[in-house]
Amino acid sequence: MNFKQRASLQCIVAGAVACVLLSAFSGCSIPKLCCAQKGAPLPYEFNGETTSESSAQIGIEEFFDDRVLTQLMAQGLVANQELKIRNQEIRMASNEIMARRGAILPFVTVGARGGMERTSKFTPLGAAEEQLTYPVGGKFPDPLPNVGLTANLFWRIDIWRELRNARDAAMQRYVEAVEVRNYFVTQLVAEIATSYYELAALDKRLQYLNQTIAIQKQSLDVAQAQKDAGRGTELGVQRFLAEVRKNESQLLIVKQEIIETENKINFLLGRYPQPVPRTEWDFIVLDSQVLEVGVPAQLLANRRDIRAAEREVGASGLDVLVARARFFPRFDITAGVGYEAFNPRYLFDPGAFIANAAGELVAPLINKSAIKADYLNANARQLQAIYDYQRTVLNAYTEVINAITKVENYRRSVQIKQGQVAALEQSVNVATDLFQNARAEYVDVLFSQRDLLEARTDLIETKQQQLAAIVKAYQALGGGYLWSSTGMTWLDVYCEPLLIQPDEVIMPPMPEDALELPSPDDAPPMPPAPAGQPMAPPAVDPMELSQPGDVSLQPAYADPIWANNPGPIVPNPHQPVSYFQPAAYPAPVVIENPLRP
Repeated sequence: MNFKQRASLQCIVAGAVACVLLSAFSGCSIPKLCCAQKGAPLPYEFNGETTSESSAQIGIEEFFDDRVLTQLMAQGLVANQELKIRNQEIRMASNEIMARRGAILPFVTVGARGGMERTSKFTPLGAAEEQLTYPVGGKFPDPLPNVGLTANLFWRIDIWRELRNARDAAMQRYVEAVEVRNYFVTQLVAEIATSYYELAALDKRLQYLNQTIAIQKQSLDVAQAQKDAGRGTELGVQRFLAEVRKNESQLLIVKQEIIETENKINFLLGRYPQPVPRTEWDFIVLDSQVLEVGVPAQLLANRRDIRAAEREVGASGLDVLVARARFFPRFDITAGVGYEAFNPRYLFDPGAFIANAAGELVAPLINKSAIKADYLNANARQLQAIYDYQRTVLNAYTEVINAITKVENYRRSVQIKQGQVAALEQSVNVATDLFQNARAEYVDVLFSQRDLLEARTDLIETKQQQLAAIVKAYQALGGGYLWSSTGMTWLDVYCEPLLIQPDEVIMPPMPEDALELPSPDDAPPMPPAPAGQPMAPPAVDPMELSQPGDVSLQPAYADPIWANNPGPIVPNPHQPVSYFQPAAYPAPVVIENPLRP
């Protein structure tokens, strides 16, 4: 073994020993992590109730069964500004993945430089330069110019997976952004439906107020005639007149509430105030079938906010690993090649060629307070993510319980109030007949009319709350994302293909001293999913689609998800799947649905 071989071997051994020592000294002072407290186990049933399937798997079209309402939802899912903001958050999350992937690869830069330098003649360097000549002969100029062209490389070797864990965390947060957007879609659908039924309730109140005012005006005419005939007094006339004026005033307030509710829907649809069409059905008799609650474990798959919280747990765990890697040595490689000369004419001469290469192994040794703080903060954020996951699951379960019990209790309340209203309507008819025949006092008629109006108003409010509870239960179970039970979904409103499918990202491993991540494996087994899986959106440019004509509520552009997929399958009339089933359903307002070809 010659001298050069022995020197090389000694360098390799010294480097290995240095790496081991640096790793030992760096890793021995890593602080211990805190562990999260385990949450309560998810119950196996909803207050003793479970079903084989969940209403969350029913599409929007089949659940609401109102073409006017579903068209409003379609326009909202295209033009809502908040939804567009969520899509841009997905775009930013995908850009973060691109940046994290690039950090793993070597960085190569090219550049040119130029300058000059003059050294004092009364220094050793200046005195030596006075005697130097360049290869082709001649003295170096004074001051000495310097020009160069170089290509430089920097590469941080990812020994401890710091960069790859950061990339995986970005991938987790990308899927989280997609799930957050999808959860907003379900919220938007529920809010549009709730406002739509609120608008129908106000229309019913307006109808009842007009009927009451008409009846009271008739009673006012009768009271005036009785006064003129000497069988009544001015007191009865003024009392009826005051009641008419009160209800006329309330009529204007209800009209204002209708305008505000319409504008609330318009805002959700991303458009300026305009009249909102609605189907002409009897608001009071509108009801739904029994909600299928499924089992609580299905919430982990159907609720998009739970799925987003789960992704944040995974990303925060990877952040802990990234912070942990900073305790250990990092290995950087730098290299460069180029040309350098004092005169540009010699720049590409073979003698002007320069090159350098170096490897650097650096580890923190003393004063690691900042690294420890980042590591502990990453652990704290991980605990926050775990507790947020537990809270999200608890909130979802509570929302389902509240909604399904409210639906049933308010349905019974509506039935009772309908009997009350029917009795008061009969009492108004009897009191009016007796008053017109001078067999009853005006006070009896006045009170019966007032009681009827109050009972009708109370019935409308209760019915509105019942319908809102039905919508809330549908959204709480995870419904509002499937457009049709045939499988059409809102995977991407802008029809941009997802960079990562939600099921492609595997939850990461955790450090040995970290806590275990909450997993849905401990939950009860889920029933088999219904047939028909969500369809991935086609990669089509929305600007290439033609505008359909003769559409009264046409969005800014037709979504390719609707335009390039077959329309929903018409259900068999002998096997109804509609959830909202009015007793009498007249023909709706003629408005074409852009979801149908």
